[in-house]
Amino acid sequence: MKKVDWKIWIGILLVAVSAVVYGIHYAIFREAHHIFIYMIGDIAFVPIEVLLVVLLVHRLLDAREKRSRLDKLNMVIGAFFGEIGTRLLTYISDLDPKLDDIRKELIVSNNWDDREFDRVESLIKRYDYKVNIDASHLQDMRQILVEKMEFLIRMFENPILLEHENFTDLLRAVFHLADELANRDEVTGLPDTDMAHLTGDTNRAYGWLAQMWLEYMDHLKKNYPYLFSLAMRTNPFDKNSSPVVTG
Repeated sequence: MKKVDWKIWIGILLVAVSAVVYGIHYAIFREAHHIFIYMIGDIAFVPIEVLLVVLLVHRLLDAREKRSRLDKLNMVIGAFFGEIGTRLLTYISDLDPKLDDIRKELIVSNNWDDREFDRVESLIKRYDYKVNIDASHLQDMRQILVEKMEFLIRMFENPILLEHENFTDLLRAVFHLADELANRDEVTGLPDTDMAHLTGDTNRAYGWLAQMWLEYMDHLKKNYPYLFSLAMRTNPFDKNSSPVVTG
């Protein structure tokens, strides 16, 4: 209520000041006709001023806010890959018998431009993600995922995820795989039907991980060269990857 009163008083004061100035103008020049000509002209320009403010200033503020939200979102994505995403993608991709067909296409370098990222993005979206897994692989994945279950839950609690549908789908796929594995007392001796089900869940997570990883690499290259350098050296698709700088 105090805010409304304050604004109202400011409005009254400004109108009063305007009236006093117009009064002084009339007292000196005695030309009401001249005053009304300029007053009507100023009033006529008000809608254009409002239009300019709405279209330009509002758009600039909206773009700035959107960029701020995008930066925060990419920080969340970076935390995901740093905590579990890169490790999980490395493990799952090694179970892909056809990975060598596209491995060389995924060795991201400093020479990549937008065209190259777009080309590889199109390639991995069409790729048929199929892994060969057995009980030992399920056991390893369960260990990786279950120990990070609390982290995944916290990620879901972050409202900024609503800004990125693909990353939300990635989290759902990974969390579902973790939930499936956590709800089985044993992952050995499972029937073929259940193995096929878990393989499908793994393939789904694999596809989302690969696509989101490439998108995140593109973001790092454009905005954070030092983070991009580490991401290149820990590339989950590179057999010779190492965080150690050798040259």
